[in-house]
Amino acid sequence: MFPRRENEPDYALLKDPAIKDVNRYGLEIDLLERSDQPEGVSFCINGDEEVGDNPNRYKQHGFHFTADNCIGCHACEAACSEKNNLPPHLSFRSVGFVEGGSYPDFSRINISMACNHCDDPVCLKGCPTRAYTKFAEYGAVLQDPDICFGCGYCTWVCPYNAPQLDPIEGQVQKCNMCVDRLEVGLKPACVSACLGNALNFGVIENVPEGREHIQTEIPGFPTAEISNPNIRFQLTKSLARVFTRGDSAAIQYKRDDETGRYIPGIDFTRATDKIEANWKKLLTSHENAHIAFTLASQTVMGAFLYLIAGTTIGLSEMSFAVETSFLPLVAAMFAIMTYGMVRLNLHLGKPHRFYRGFNNLRWSPVSREIAGVTLFFMGFCGYAVMSLAGVFLPNLALITAPLASLAAAIGLIGGSVGLYYMIKLYLIPARPFWNHPQTATSFVGTGLTLGAGLVALVTALTTGLEASSTLIRQLAQFAAFGLIIEGLGLIAHDRHMTNGQNEGAVSHYQQKTTFGLAYLLRNGLLAINLVVTLLIAAYGLPENALAGYLGAGLLLSLIAMAVIGRALFYVLVIPTTMPGAFFWKNKGFEEIARSSGLAEMPQVGVVPDHH
Repeated sequence: MFPRRENEPDYALLKDPAIKDVNRYGLEIDLLERSDQPEGVSFCINGDEEVGDNPNRYKQHGFHFTADNCIGCHACEAACSEKNNLPPHLSFRSVGFVEGGSYPDFSRINISMACNHCDDPVCLKGCPTRAYTKFAEYGAVLQDPDICFGCGYCTWVCPYNAPQLDPIEGQVQKCNMCVDRLEVGLKPACVSACLGNALNFGVIENVPEGREHIQTEIPGFPTAEISNPNIRFQLTKSLARVFTRGDSAAIQYKRDDETGRYIPGIDFTRATDKIEANWKKLLTSHENAHIAFTLASQTVMGAFLYLIAGTTIGLSEMSFAVETSFLPLVAAMFAIMTYGMVRLNLHLGKPHRFYRGFNNLRWSPVSREIAGVTLFFMGFCGYAVMSLAGVFLPNLALITAPLASLAAAIGLIGGSVGLYYMIKLYLIPARPFWNHPQTATSFVGTGLTLGAGLVALVTALTTGLEASSTLIRQLAQFAAFGLIIEGLGLIAHDRHMTNGQNEGAVSHYQQKTTFGLAYLLRNGLLAINLVVTLLIAAYGLPENALAGYLGAGLLLSLIAMAVIGRALFYVLVIPTTMPGAFFWKNKGFEEIARSSGLAEMPQVGVVPDHH
């Protein structure tokens, strides 16, 4: 248990004499039935089996932040880091700020933020390893780094930047509500260290002593609708109409006169209007493994769909590919799929714990995606083996044929489930740029287009262009359909993001400016590829030496379009996260620190640029 001093100051003690029955979201503040509470369960802190004697142990607790009082001294950060023995590049609690107005009516709001131990913790539901638990004791959302395998999905879904991915240790850690201090009646370390009496803590919905308000949002704080966070605010000073962030993010928060809420949008004073390419930043993204995996898996799923269409539906053109090029085609599909899965697994902080990805099938779309893709891969391999066995061992056809059909069905089911949850896991409210049907149209369109390209390439190399010309025309139709789907999704996405009032609008503006040349190239390639595939679908390849060059150029163009589009998808997303400060939690400063060599000094606090 935490060693409590005899002379603990009064401000460090938990004091909640009166408790409400429900919180503002209609949930009971008592997290266990009262008849069950006296028994108690130990946290086993440092192996100590003792149970804390806090009378409010089984009630939802939360933070209260009085923005009027915060002076931005960062004492709460220091106390938290010292207690949890954190390295310089991690901080469970961070202090950022927003500012607005002009002289003499200038205002600045400092915001101190850690994990809010939400009523609906999206980190818990998203984590594939079940490293998170929402405890009945204090309502704390705790995370076990020893269970985590470092995928970082919880850092995507959390609106408040609470989970911290440590690239050195390869695992996530976060605020634990200082439950060891709560057990002995003390407030968390950050609260006790606050110099300005801005931070407080207690049973949720209680108004701290000397305070009047328990608001759920202030400027710069993401909407509480995502996860129902257990934090309340007081902010009484007059506010400017528009606030900008203390970091380099080109986001401003503008007051809606009808609701009084501050809505995020584009800060044109910081956003560049210069159209650039930024190829290095685009193609050296931290998420390149996800680019490889999503493109590889969607390509193979599309090709598998065409294979099954050739063998079960009986499309004559697809049957030609199966009859003439089955072995090289399944070999290519196996190699591509294996490459994508290996790249994704090596992206984990702890790749040897990959098997833990199946632990949270009940809630996590990541676990369900992993299960679906694994089932697809097993079905595909089984189908390939049984089909080849039927060819080389015709006497066993009575056994291999039904097994091949069964494996094909398993592959189709697994592929459908895997693709569905591959899309689902990106529909994250905390990342508005992804949270749009365009994610689905992009993934489905890629599968149809690149899958058709793979089948056409292997068949043409195996049989020649002339023999496979009819098949190529059929595949061009499917590829064109995939391009149309993707193009319609991009148009809808452009309209939605252009008119949006969220961080997605900022992402889309950067797509048209900071990465504008790459964006225009991707769109141009899509249009050209659509025209060419429609021409091939209608008239076939030309009957001359140019046919091979045209086919190869089209395939390379499709791949380039897909890679650029997927890279934009990952590099552009801006989460609905908390504002940073000038040095801390500031992407602009991180880039300068890395380019100037400052990042090599651990005390600067820049996360090492590796996983």
